Amino acid sequence: MPPPKGRTLEVGCGEGRVTRDLIARGHHVVAVDITEALLRTAYESDDQGGYVRCDAAQLPFAPESFDLAVFYNSLMDIDEMPSSLDEAARVLRPGGHLCACVTHPIPDAGAFASRDDDAPFVIDGSYLGPRRWLEIPIEREGLQMDFSGWAYSLEAYSLALEHAGFMIEALREPAYPSSEESDGRWRRIPLFLMWRAVKA
Repeated sequence: MPPPKGRTLEVGCGEGRVTRDLIARGHHVVAVDITEALLRTAYESDDQGGYVRCDAAQLPFAPESFDLAVFYNSLMDIDEMPSSLDEAARVLRPGGHLCACVTHPIPDAGAFASRDDDAPFVIDGSYLGPRRWLEIPIEREGLQMDFSGWAYSLEAYSLALEHAGFMIEALREPAYPSSEESDGRWRRIPLFLMWRAVKA
């Protein structure tokens, strides 16, 4: 992440956890999400950030009005991913940065052949092209959530960034943290894809 400078936009802020973290690090944040209930929760947890309900592909902000745009685990959940990056470019000043973290497209493309630590990872079908994934409802402590999103290839993200006028400065595929409890299979392939890009 670049150091705080000017205004920061978080796209797909959800309940505001990352927004609060950015504010604690000195960023002046405006956060957006499409889900009213999540925005309400974010606002109730934080009266320092500015929260706006809107579509990521139609941001209600003037051109060149932000210095940093952050998509933390949200870009793969947006139906219009390329248009959302175009919009981020529109509202960023020249030289502004875009930082993103997404679930890595590889794990969603296949599965391990068994639960053994050295089991082969098998891609059944094609890694290329957008793939819609739906997950059964997950319940924890009496709360239920449905997860769904898109798995885009690395090239699809790169082409969308290129089209929007971004240049990738850094790209990371962090390894799963090692611990005695962690599943050895998931220490062999990346779970997340992160990048920092700059608007030309």
